[in-house]
Amino acid sequence: MAVMGLPQRQPYPWLLFLLMALIWPQPCRSLELIPYTPQITAWDLEGKVTATTFSLEQPRCVLDGHASADDTVWLVVAFSNASRDFQNPQTLAEIPAFPQLLTNGHYMTLPLSLDQLPCQDPMGGSGIPVLRVGNDPDCLSDLQQPSYCNTPLPGPGPYRVKFLLMDTRGSPQAETRWSNPIALHQGKSPGSIDTWPGRRSGDMIVITSILSSLAGLLLLAFLAASTVRFSSLWWPEEVPEQLRIGSFMGKRYMTHHIPPSEVATLPVGCEPGLEPLPSLSP
Repeated sequence: MAVMGLPQRQPYPWLLFLLMALIWPQPCRSLELIPYTPQITAWDLEGKVTATTFSLEQPRCVLDGHASADDTVWLVVAFSNASRDFQNPQTLAEIPAFPQLLTNGHYMTLPLSLDQLPCQDPMGGSGIPVLRVGNDPDCLSDLQQPSYCNTPLPGPGPYRVKFLLMDTRGSPQAETRWSNPIALHQGKSPGSIDTWPGRRSGDMIVITSILSSLAGLLLLAFLAASTVRFSSLWWPEEVPEQLRIGSFMGKRYMTHHIPPSEVATLPVGCEPGLEPLPSLSP
């Protein structure tokens, strides 16, 4: 029963705000941050970073304690200056595909299960455990491929990446830190290449001089060997005696074969050069 003449007390305003903050449902909860930073693989590989791709180390033994068997590990790729604006999707339908990289500056790719990232020594496997970003040049042209295909990157970047753990409904469960900026290689235009010899290093000049000297020596050796080999054809060592006439030297001339004619048989006493004997008959 209220006492006549006394004003009714009102609750303090800050108590009302505190009560509403405790009762009001939270729109989203903060994700668990995994203390892991993606990075380029430390393996000595050719082409770890190219003009359209780069190779990351696999996050083995990183997400095992934060994921269930049905969860999926996604790779988020974003331009370095657009990574801070990326909002984690809340459903599978909100997963950004590759074309959104050119419009919003980020996309998601390479969905992996925990079975594909076993926690074991990489040296015991048959291959080098890497995740090659941008390694599928034909995925956009294939209509059977999903929209989050791993197509080559469109420019030098730089890019940042992080791993995002999502359940079967597409709800985020945990995430890693963003990587450091990753810049891809850029090709040089032919006009920008300086070919002036003065720009060459001292080692290159020494190597070029040695190779030129060796080439000259090989050429001289070849000419000397050729001279010795063919000298017998130019200056014969010995000429037959019957072909030497004074200082003239010529070849023997062979006449055509003419068979000898038969010699006529002469009577006795009629040999050529002798006069015939006188006859004694009357």
